[in-house]
Amino acid sequence: MSLETERDSSQFDIAKLSLAFAAMIAGIGGFYMYADQSLLLRVIGLLVALSVAVGLVYITAIGQSFWHFAQGSRIELKKIIWPTRKETIQTTLIVGVMVLFVGILLWMFDSLLLWGIGQVTG
Repeated sequence: MSLETERDSSQFDIAKLSLAFAAMIAGIGGFYMYADQSLLLRVIGLLVALSVAVGLVYITAIGQSFWHFAQGSRIELKKIIWPTRKETIQTTLIVGVMVLFVGILLWMFDSLLLWGIGQVTG
């Protein structure tokens, strides 16, 4: 019985996702089809169609799992300790100095190889 219910739920989810895709395509198509109408009306129509599509996706199992994932991600982002402005500037300067140092070192190594190959070839 559980397998049958799961199969029915899966089929309904596929139907809902198909309707959401159709609503999204209809909204985009309508936006371009009615190019002679006011831009405001076309944007409102597009937003309505996309809202319907998002609403349909939200009531599926995939939409619910994505919503829970997004909520969990938001909670985790609040736990991050971001660096201060001073720390960011110091780190950026250190990286810049190291890039300059390594660039000069590689330029010197390249010049040495160029000189050595020039001596060998002629």
